[in-house]
This record gives sequence, C-alpha cells and structure tokens, in this order.
Amino acid sequence: MRQEPAPLTRFVRVRRERGHTVLELRGEIDIAAATEIIPVLDRLTGVPGVRLVIDLRGVTFFDCSGLRLLYRARGRVRDGGGQLYLVCTHPLTLRVFRVTGLSRLLPPHPTPEAALEQSGAASGTL
Repeated sequence: MRQEPAPLTRFVRVRRERGHTVLELRGEIDIAAATEIIPVLDRLTGVPGVRLVIDLRGVTFFDCSGLRLLYRARGRVRDGGGQLYLVCTHPLTLRVFRVTGLSRLLPPHPTPEAALEQSGAASGTL
C-alpha cells in the first residue's frame, strides 16, 4: 500500500511503500539543506533493520554535503542490519557517484519501483 508523502521540510518528504520507508529529497542539497535533512535522516536510519529508499529524482543540485548525507545513511543503516537503496537519474549527480565510488556502494536505480524490485530480490543487507 502506498502512502502519500508528508512534507517534513522543504527538502524532505517521507512515505511508506511496500514495507519500505521512502525518503524523497528535493531542491538544492547543499550544506544549508543538510542541516535540515540530518535530523530526519538520523531518525529514519536509527531504526534497526530499516528498509530505506532514498529518492534523489527531485534534486536539482547535489554537492559534497549531499555525498556526506548518503555515506552517513549507508553507515547507519548497515550498522543497524538494514537495507538501503538509492534512486537517481540526474546525469551530473550520477557522474559524481561514479567518480567518488559511491555508485559501487549504493548502485543507483532509475525509479523507486526498480529499487523496491531489487529489494525483493535481495537476500541480504548492505
């Protein structure tokens, strides 16, 4: 069952879909946005066994602050025995992921549905 997104901040929406929490980020993800996103991200990733999808399709700008958010989320989810999936289609952001190696740690999916399908096929955690 899909639940409509609830805006938490101007940069974040959260919804539940097929047993996963979907965190939608939007706008310019820079150091100012990160200060608003971190509390939400920490709350979601602090749940043991969380199954989280981070959706970046609404992001128009993504700098090193955004990378730090993703690495932080990955570490916290991994420490809690959960699963983390990434959705991204923006060519420049995907390039940053490839250059930094993040795409090897969190392979990006084109849609939340594709990430959820991968989750259903996955047998383990990150």
